[in-house]
Amino acid sequence: MHRTTANLILFVSVLFAATILCSNVSAQSVNHVLDAASMDTSVDPCTDFFAYSCGRWIKKNPIPPDQTSWSVYAKLEDDNKSILREILESSASPAGRRDDVTQKIGDYYAACMDEKAINAAAIKPLQPLLDQIQQMHYKRDIAGVTAAMVSSDALFRFRSDQDYKDATQVIAEADQGGLGLPDRDYYLKTDAKSVELRKAYVTHLQKMFELLGDKPAEAATEAQTVMRIETALAKGSLTRVERRDPRKLYHKMTTRQLSALNPSFQWKIYFDKVGLLSVEALNVETPGFFKTLNMELKNETLASWKTYLRWHLINANAPFLSSDFVNADFDFYGKTLQGAQELEPRWKRCVGYVDNDLGEALGQAYVARAFSPDAKQRAQKMVTEIEDAMGRDIESLPWMTSTTKQLALEKLHAVANKIGYPGRWRDYSALTIARDDEMGNVLRSREFEFHRQLVKIGKPVDRGEWQMTPPTVNAYYDPQMNDINFPAGVLQPPLFDARSDAAPNFGDTAATMGHELTHGFDDEGRQFDAHGNLRDWWTAEDAKAFEQRARCISDQYSQYVIVDDIKINGKLTLGEDIADLGGVILAHMAWQDDTKGLRSEPLEGFTPEQRFFIAYGQSWCASTRDETKRLRATVDPHSPDKYRANGVVSNLPEFQEAFHCKAGSPMVRENRCRVW
Repeated sequence: MHRTTANLILFVSVLFAATILCSNVSAQSVNHVLDAASMDTSVDPCTDFFAYSCGRWIKKNPIPPDQTSWSVYAKLEDDNKSILREILESSASPAGRRDDVTQKIGDYYAACMDEKAINAAAIKPLQPLLDQIQQMHYKRDIAGVTAAMVSSDALFRFRSDQDYKDATQVIAEADQGGLGLPDRDYYLKTDAKSVELRKAYVTHLQKMFELLGDKPAEAATEAQTVMRIETALAKGSLTRVERRDPRKLYHKMTTRQLSALNPSFQWKIYFDKVGLLSVEALNVETPGFFKTLNMELKNETLASWKTYLRWHLINANAPFLSSDFVNADFDFYGKTLQGAQELEPRWKRCVGYVDNDLGEALGQAYVARAFSPDAKQRAQKMVTEIEDAMGRDIESLPWMTSTTKQLALEKLHAVANKIGYPGRWRDYSALTIARDDEMGNVLRSREFEFHRQLVKIGKPVDRGEWQMTPPTVNAYYDPQMNDINFPAGVLQPPLFDARSDAAPNFGDTAATMGHELTHGFDDEGRQFDAHGNLRDWWTAEDAKAFEQRARCISDQYSQYVIVDDIKINGKLTLGEDIADLGGVILAHMAWQDDTKGLRSEPLEGFTPEQRFFIAYGQSWCASTRDETKRLRATVDPHSPDKYRANGVVSNLPEFQEAFHCKAGSPMVRENRCRVW
């Protein structure tokens, strides 16, 4: 997963013991990575490997009513939440001795769980901001109100980030935003389902304005106003495929140039209000969007902008307000958009909110309970084996010249590995958390994080920082940091288990490590050099060879149907599809090297080769609601789980040999794809 794709999905384990040690495991070994009982062996693995690996798992694991999908990783996340709940309930108890960290996470959780107090407060916690919106007299006042609504993404997104052309420095960054639907395409597609969802969105807007106290007729008009403004902003926004090219997202400007681009917005007022008294330069990721925003600020009335800002304030905070707002928010974003049947229980939501706002405080307690120093050391060893495999792979590539190979190896050797948790914990001492003020805690936490990011501007990059919290069940590669990151939350069984033989551990965990490493060399990551700078270090010949091989993968995945007649957007998922394939190839290479010269015995009726691939297939065991499939088809850069299994193995001759698949079988592609 990339920072530049925002959002989503991958994995590993706590007991990395025996990762490299499992060689001669007896037939009596207990296996917690490969689960034979989850397989449907009535299915031919050469016809549908996903169904073969996961058929019985899917039957035994229906999607819970409060979930939009259910998978091996979702179950692990659920288990982690139970651990975090125990930590938070203990921390919330006023009895006993509590340090500052324990007090903050405990009081935040206690305030969040006090539903009676939250319902009694109703909309009062947001009244000062609502009053500020209502008291605007001129359009120039919009800048000050927007600055007060930190992290609501009203109008646009503003943050700090590494300079694309100088990865040692942090720069201010302005980007498109301001939408209430998940993506700009939701406003613009003309198919029947998209039209239906837009109507449901307008109905939701009206409902929320009515909850704010507006009369139905007035609320209906306000809903149309928001829809009109957001549709215009959507038309000025880049698509997700366009955003996959980092060269389209780098436009370094002075603040004077930004003001000339977008003169209808008072940038000086905004910068002053957020505390940036001096901004020498910033990256305006999407200049076209700010031109569109400028036109809308001129064309729409002040009253319309008041309506728009009221909506974005309430939309950003509805999950933390009284039950009527929470339920209305869930009815649209949970039920209509994603198909969930029930709202998650409050304790699960509160655990998530604490992790989001105080993740490195909560993470300290989580790591102490669930992630040992030995686990961290063993995880690092496995990553090193994967990196060694990639080095051999790069050196042996027949399509890459020695000039580019040398620079690719330089980048590989510069990759930093972050395992488990940061080396230095975040300091939350400046953040006030009150035991009786949930909405206040949320607002203060957002402001704390917003300003924590802004104070970095103009300073050297802190390469020790993490973008995920330690309890997170996920992993990522950052192309500007040139690092791979595996939080402690994902380094847990059943994704890896010391009691298992080596083959499944490499098929599951090592494939994920290989996936993240391959991101450094996918269609997006390859554009950054060893230091994280956006720089073309490829010869023209090698770039052309890469693009040809990448096109093979894009064309393959674009043929797969997600739901109804919607197919994968192979250009959107290309980076993840390249990483999936490369990850398994690297894991297989590392596993073969790790077990070289050791006796390989079948276990549970499967050869070691078969066990390697079955574990990989089972890492994607999952079910997803149709509504969520449609959402992900638009916004998710990952292919559906079924094709993350089948799409990869159908390209691998090692899989064909392991399961004795005949040429022409569905899992044996005639035109095999491979980049790395």
